[in-house]
Amino acid sequence: MNIKKHIPNTLTASNLACGCVGVTLAANGELIFATYMIWAALIFDFLDGFVARLLKVSSPIGKELDSLADMVTFGVLPGLIMFELLSAYTVHFIMPYVGFMIAVFSALRLAKFNIDDRQQSVFIGLPTPANALFISSIAFITSSEYRDLINFDILISITVIFSLLLVAPVELFSLKLKSMNWKENIFQILLLVISVILILVFKIFAIPIIIVAYIALSLIKNVTKTIL
Repeated sequence: MNIKKHIPNTLTASNLACGCVGVTLAANGELIFATYMIWAALIFDFLDGFVARLLKVSSPIGKELDSLADMVTFGVLPGLIMFELLSAYTVHFIMPYVGFMIAVFSALRLAKFNIDDRQQSVFIGLPTPANALFISSIAFITSSEYRDLINFDILISITVIFSLLLVAPVELFSLKLKSMNWKENIFQILLLVISVILILVFKIFAIPIIIVAYIALSLIKNVTKTIL
């Protein structure tokens, strides 16, 4: 039996396992630990594709498994985290369920990705891992000295805006380097520099700002490409 062909799928399964554990933690109100599960899953999500390319063992089933794992970890889990956050900011019974818009639009995003040939070197719409990273990072803000920055209206706005960003027909650049030519990777380098500075200044609270910076740089790149 060829063991190496199962390594990428094992990493993808680890991503899914992190998502399942995260769902359990979030349902019990342990939002910080649920966020850690998203972070761990991001590592597995990066490694499965990297290892598949390295070992040259990518397969159609691996692609489908990856989407199914991402749906749980980067769709259902951040949706549940937002549900719990909204529940903490309102006594209304129905409104917290708006948080599951994130899961629904994540499913649409992943389905579109699987059939869109344009998304080989760029993304059309916000990638689900980036969205999950942004949503889950709010849990740290609400449990910190910056908690006053968050309220019910802001959470609802974030839910709606980022759900729409998932399926928006907007091109966002990939973080993969195209070559060693810095001019071809100027926006990736800019994002890296900005991220390092933000992390040094704001530490863990820099995460949502970095995601916003990624979206803004992608829009700037689109505008400059159109002009040039």
